[in-house]
Amino acid sequence: MPPAARRHRVEGDGWVECGCGHRHWGLHGAAGLLLVRRDDDGRATHVVLQHRAPWSDAGGTWALPGGARGAGESAEQAALREAHEEAGVDAAGVRVLGSHVLEHPGWSYTTVLAETLVPFTPAVTDAESVEVAWVALDDVPDRPLLPAFADAWPQLRARVERPAPAGRPDAAPDA
Repeated sequence: MPPAARRHRVEGDGWVECGCGHRHWGLHGAAGLLLVRRDDDGRATHVVLQHRAPWSDAGGTWALPGGARGAGESAEQAALREAHEEAGVDAAGVRVLGSHVLEHPGWSYTTVLAETLVPFTPAVTDAESVEVAWVALDDVPDRPLLPAFADAWPQLRARVERPAPAGRPDAAPDA
């Protein structure tokens, strides 16, 4: 089956009406991967973004590869799985730095912050993406962004621009 025809399903697929009246994807919450590429001096320069298929919720916008969490799946597991399914990200070449959680009554979205350890080119691997690409940090706001991602981007950008604590990449402070 060609990559563009593939659709991955998890037990957690489905809509939730949260306590504040919003509708969200993911019966057990959702997660996405904010994967950063750094230059030789360790400065964050680019992030992987997904151009969402027109048929999807908020189709035509750019956001993180991500989606519904499966039952019993951690946010990190879900984010890495979704990034692999939607952008070809190999979890073995990624170092997780921390996370940022957006809480709603009865639902949450976790952005897993990570950096790539090996060079790679993201690729469309399923029908949920029109395009996936490394996008320069300064160019992210110039794209039509998923509204929730647009709202979160300034805080997320500040987080990925911080260097990871030496020796404890999983201990990046959450803010």
